[in-house]
Amino acid sequence: MAAAAQTGCQPDAFQDAQPAAEAKPTTPSAVTESTEAKPSEPAKHKHTNRLAKEASPYLQQHQHNPVDWYPWGKEAFDKAKAEDKPILLSIGYSTCHWCHVMERESFEDEATAKVMNEHFVCIKLDREERPDVDKIYMTFVQATTGGGGWPLNVWLTPELKPFYGGTYYPPVSKFGRPSFTDVLTQIGEAWKTQRKEIVESATDISQRIGEGVALKAREGIKLDPAWLDKAVERFKSEYDPRFGGFGDAPKFPRPSQPLMLLRHAHRTGDQDAINMVLHTCDKMAAGGMYDQIGGGFARYSVDAKWLVPHFEKMLY
Repeated sequence: MAAAAQTGCQPDAFQDAQPAAEAKPTTPSAVTESTEAKPSEPAKHKHTNRLAKEASPYLQQHQHNPVDWYPWGKEAFDKAKAEDKPILLSIGYSTCHWCHVMERESFEDEATAKVMNEHFVCIKLDREERPDVDKIYMTFVQATTGGGGWPLNVWLTPELKPFYGGTYYPPVSKFGRPSFTDVLTQIGEAWKTQRKEIVESATDISQRIGEGVALKAREGIKLDPAWLDKAVERFKSEYDPRFGGFGDAPKFPRPSQPLMLLRHAHRTGDQDAINMVLHTCDKMAAGGMYDQIGGGFARYSVDAKWLVPHFEKMLY
């Protein structure tokens, strides 16, 4: 990564390069006009919702959305029960890039907000304020979709049991993802026509997740090496022999993958597994993922070559 060019203000050099200007006498009226401060009017917003009273910077970023946002709490829960509406819970944090993208594309859009307000009680949550709530619903999305991230959008029954969820949804269908308005409309219709099935499914899933969270690991359990070998074979099938890493863009550095491969190599002597780890690390370090000035690695690479970083470094 090339070092940033130094910039600075050079008033002396700039002044020397300018032609001298003839001094003009000033009048009292001219002085008054130039120095008298004019009061500035506060910006007027078409919409202001309940998030304006919240302390969280992330929630305050959404206070002027046309979406009728509620903070996480009893008022929203009571409204969902009284109106018999499902809850749309949207979770993020103030420095999340895709959270800002989804706000700009969907939450600031009047037509999208109208659909949200009509079919759902909408709640905004800052994961940095309530990591406990975020963990519960992230577990649900990861268990049902195989992935997770932020913004985290989860649909709940009025009893707070999740029945559908995902992360970023685009305003129109792309990236292999349905449009946000399509998802909103379909869930709203399903709540009207398939309520019983949705509630039963949400209850069952919530129970299973609760049991999994409460389950403590038993001591003395030995994993069958055959399962570990199958996982390694899966990694090998997704491995990029040219640029390193696994799968296509975007590429995330996932420490659990090289760690498992190295443990597998230690157990079996598999040199290919070691080479996969070393090649991936070399490519990451030589690409744009690595911050040559501040150190550390970006959260992920936008491209498959590890050249274009997503400019965000996470501490977790």
